[in-house]
Amino acid sequence: MALFKTLENQEEENKARSVDAEVEKVKCLIVGSGPAGYTAAIYAARANLNPVMYEGLEPGGQLTTTTDVENYPGYPEGVTGPVMMEDFKKQAQRFGTDVRFGLATAADLSKRPFKVTIDGKKVIEADSLIIATGATAKYLGLESEEKYKGQGVSACATCDGFFYKGKDVAVVGGGDTAAEEATYLAGICNKVYLIIRKDHMRASKVMQERVKKTKNIEVLFEHNTKEIVGDTSGVTGAILTNGKGEDVKIDIHGFFVAIGHKPNSDIFKEYIDTDEVGYITTEPDTTKTKVPGVFACGDVMDPHYRQAVTAAGSGCRAAIDAERFLGAQE
Repeated sequence: MALFKTLENQEEENKARSVDAEVEKVKCLIVGSGPAGYTAAIYAARANLNPVMYEGLEPGGQLTTTTDVENYPGYPEGVTGPVMMEDFKKQAQRFGTDVRFGLATAADLSKRPFKVTIDGKKVIEADSLIIATGATAKYLGLESEEKYKGQGVSACATCDGFFYKGKDVAVVGGGDTAAEEATYLAGICNKVYLIIRKDHMRASKVMQERVKKTKNIEVLFEHNTKEIVGDTSGVTGAILTNGKGEDVKIDIHGFFVAIGHKPNSDIFKEYIDTDEVGYITTEPDTTKTKVPGVFACGDVMDPHYRQAVTAAGSGCRAAIDAERFLGAQE
């Protein structure tokens, strides 16, 4: 009997150890990578916060799907998105950031230490949390769209428009973002097709007027994209279906999708404020959320700019905010 109890107790102790092994305590946890996350990691590591970073499903964020980046300071000859993100990562690791692959699947921000579950099993308890989970661009869902991503298909005119200078391009969408992308591209491209599936634009009156006054924008109402076509050089055109069900071919070199972004904030929404789309709202001029000790940076809290350089800047601010918060707790 005594032996049975001993074995039973040993089994309980083993279970307890197993549970404990799945819980880890850290001073600063960074969820998400990309320019914001990696910059936050660089600053947090240099401040001796011993940051642990989980990169998410797409290490490096949206920039890893971008071929050439020519508008980030410090790269006079340009650089590919993946290479730049690898540089950011190496710099963060150089100062001691523990960079790990893993996806945050749940969070409890009701009290400190905050609890974030990784891959549905490991729990990280953090004294401070920096959310840098980014936003995911919405696409049409076409196979050909996926095929030519980074080879003519883009979700950011400001990032990639320069590569189509003097060429014909198309923008899909009927809201303010699409109108802004189209007018921006019209300033550097030969012609811009604005493809709208409805018979009207959803954009504000101001943006509609701006589109109408731009001579090299041709608005195609009641058109849907059926397929994007191309060759080894990239996109060469698109096949559209008009309101009569007829196929229409346009010759283009760039195809810009401007139907919105989805901020990756779902697991945090129960505890922090977001706007109607899901972008995390922060206190004015800071990265502080309404939960003390939780900070947000990059595209997950920026519905306006969504640029690598602005994301990096907000990552810097988040780390400094976290450092000051933790210092005040000591």
